[in-house]
Amino acid sequence: MKLKKSELKDFLDEKVNLYNHPKFIESDPIQIPHLFSKKEDIEIAGFLTATIAWGNRKSIIKNAHQMMDLLDHSPFDFVMQHQASDLERFEGFVHRTFNSDDFKQFVTSLRYVYQQHQGLEAVFAKYAEQASLQQSIHQFKNVFFELPHLERTKKHVSDPLKNSAAKRINMFLRWMVRNDNNGVDFGIWESVSSSQLSCPLDVHSGNVARKLGLLKRKQNDGKALVELDQALRKLDPTDPVKYDFALFGLGVFEGF
Repeated sequence: MKLKKSELKDFLDEKVNLYNHPKFIESDPIQIPHLFSKKEDIEIAGFLTATIAWGNRKSIIKNAHQMMDLLDHSPFDFVMQHQASDLERFEGFVHRTFNSDDFKQFVTSLRYVYQQHQGLEAVFAKYAEQASLQQSIHQFKNVFFELPHLERTKKHVSDPLKNSAAKRINMFLRWMVRNDNNGVDFGIWESVSSSQLSCPLDVHSGNVARKLGLLKRKQNDGKALVELDQALRKLDPTDPVKYDFALFGLGVFEGF
């Protein structure tokens, strides 16, 4: 499907308006951070949910709810005040390859980030480049694993500098940074701008982007993300990742 640039922009803008709507929340993992109102609760719930956001969406949502249960529905308080013995309740938690050991490490590392690095937003903002947060994601991973950790847990935080599309962290960043005025994305991080965000690239958004001529590269990797970023920034330099709603909606809900 080949559209002129102006037609393509109109087509995608129309789909953004359709899907960037509160009813989108009902079927999406973003519903988990929407359970909370405190900034740090939203951040931690969002980060943990995004971390397990691969596979079947129903099972992602179910397991993210279970995570919130295990954190007493006060993620920030639990993270900051837990004793090592409190983490034993995570035994048996599993989502795909993310298990209770990984969950324990994440809670421990999150506390470290808030205690020693002023929180998640501060880390991402510190390393942000003018038009990209991919360097930030790389540096965040380094900070997150400054504590002693299991080697296996590192695979659950992607690294764009190792050619990963880092879909889940880019999705988390969209949730935190982008203010859509529609009540879907939160826009609670003011030290980072929507213009710096990258599209969460997965099978659905990648396939639709290729059909629309926004992406030529066949793999959904870091190089593909750079290519897609460039195409989406031409359509809207201030809010390029709004098109995630269009690409995802066309792929998942319309079988485009």
